[in-house]
Amino acid sequence: MNVLITGASRGIGAAAYSLLKSTGHNVIGHSSKGSDELVAGDLTDPAAPRNIWDTALAELDGQIDVLVNNAGIYEAVADNAPDDEWHAAWQRMLTINLQAAADLSKLAVSHFLDLGTSGRIINIASRAAFRGDSPQHWHYAASKAAIVGMTRTIARGYAAEGILCFAVAPGFTVSEMTDEYLQGRGGAKIVADIPLGRVATTDEVAEVIRWLAADAPASATGSIIDVNGASYVR
Repeated sequence: MNVLITGASRGIGAAAYSLLKSTGHNVIGHSSKGSDELVAGDLTDPAAPRNIWDTALAELDGQIDVLVNNAGIYEAVADNAPDDEWHAAWQRMLTINLQAAADLSKLAVSHFLDLGTSGRIINIASRAAFRGDSPQHWHYAASKAAIVGMTRTIARGYAAEGILCFAVAPGFTVSEMTDEYLQGRGGAKIVADIPLGRVATTDEVAEVIRWLAADAPASATGSIIDVNGASYVR
């Protein structure tokens, strides 16, 4: 199975990249700056999604079976920020977290349809899509809610062609993106809100991604899998 995963340099993306490779799949990973192993692409650049897709497609001999839209940011902006700062923060968040994923999904759907093959898209959402987030993260919650809506739309629109779409909705995970916050004063409050008594690990989320990519039955298309220790149930 040929897989493209964005945001593979750290956290959930790195864990999923390693797990998929170790279980025998051909995986192309992406990061903003690239590396010897990862394709480079700054997702604030409108041209980046197509460049990443085309590079991965060439390296995978013209066929991608699974797209994992994992790349994302979690940056704060004050709710009383000046208008220009507020607008810039929203634009950056939505460009990276939503528009890039939409662009890559569009390319994946077209690819699957052109080849006449089945394919899978896995989008990384967040529990924030359902329960909201902090007063500094309106834009993050909005971006992830939109990812859920896009996931369900793709699933409903293309299931008959064998194109399946899923999302994973983690709560806080132990990763580079959240480590500083979890180690600070806010960490104890977060853990206290999780019935399991701890945040999820990146390996746990990676295993859900692997299952959706390789083993989830077709009838599960459109599903959103929560990985949050029962901190939000729906």
